[in-house]
Amino acid sequence: MNFDLFIERPRLAMVISIVITLAGVIAIYAIPVAQYPNIAPPTVQVTANYTGADAATIEESVAQLLESSINGVSGMRYMKSTSSSDGSYSLTVNFELATDPDIDTVNVQNRVKLVETQLPEDVRTTGVNVKKASTDMLQVFVFHSSDPKHDALFLSNFVTLNILDELKRVPGVGDVSIFGAKDYAMRIWIDPRKMANLGITTTDLITAVRSQNVQAAAGSVGAAPLSDDQRLQLTIVTKGRLNSVDEFKNIIISSQADGSYVRIKDVARVELGAKTFTSTSLFNQSPSSAIGVYLSPGANAVSVAEGVAKRLEELKDRFPQGVTYSYIYNTATFVSSMMEKVVATLLEAFLLISLVVFVFLGRFRATLIPLIAVP
Repeated sequence: MNFDLFIERPRLAMVISIVITLAGVIAIYAIPVAQYPNIAPPTVQVTANYTGADAATIEESVAQLLESSINGVSGMRYMKSTSSSDGSYSLTVNFELATDPDIDTVNVQNRVKLVETQLPEDVRTTGVNVKKASTDMLQVFVFHSSDPKHDALFLSNFVTLNILDELKRVPGVGDVSIFGAKDYAMRIWIDPRKMANLGITTTDLITAVRSQNVQAAAGSVGAAPLSDDQRLQLTIVTKGRLNSVDEFKNIIISSQADGSYVRIKDVARVELGAKTFTSTSLFNQSPSSAIGVYLSPGANAVSVAEGVAKRLEELKDRFPQGVTYSYIYNTATFVSSMMEKVVATLLEAFLLISLVVFVFLGRFRATLIPLIAVP
């Protein structure tokens, strides 16, 4: 019989048992730990924005072009898209489990490039974003403040500038994103009556902003070819992009016959505000900014959660007065609890095995041998 080999060679049996035990100990620190197994297929997300367009217009001018080009990309299973009346478009492409997410992203990007020139100008200006999407959400944090001066716009931009990039560099983090991000933008609220009285259209206003809010290369003075005794060359630096409310107010829209000018401040109200108002995040009835942390495939959920928490504690010195964060979703807590249950069950099994074996064999040495083999 096979067991005779181990009875006659106890050292061999001991070595095999030790090797198996060591392999199990190493596996504890090496295997992925997550709430659910990695069975979600790789996904790639394509997003675009067509300002001012409704869902039907986006479907006809953006969705049909992109989807007809992406359809049939290598390894694709299916795709689904959403066209919203706020001008946003989102396409999610799902691939086979065996494919590489990075290669999938490159393939989709190449398909998008084929039809990018056919998209509306506004869509090309803002750009079509293609990125690998992670569906395994690990944690959700909410940043909030006890200071009333810190509104949702301030918190969103603070998180964007100081938190997102730091958390993305934590090992095991697949992606970090803000839910309903609010970016700073210069908002121009036009007065239709004033514009009609002066004979100005919205197209005139947009053209004026685009032509005067631009960074242009002014060239240089003293560059070759010049005389041989020229020894100095200077690069000309001019005022380019506008960055204050007053500068936008003074943009000239048109000139009148009497030599006067019509500026934006004459027909509109200018303010620095949020780029969009499509979403609002509240925590205890106060403005907040929520971010989601996604786990990369094969990463250890518990260790990644510990790394994120450690990095946030290190970043607290950068927080403005009154700003803090709170957990509202954390799968690592559930995983840690289940692991504690496994350890407790293992200890209970050791006790029960030792008790049963000792009762039936009646000797401590005979009881110790099967206990060593349990791991």
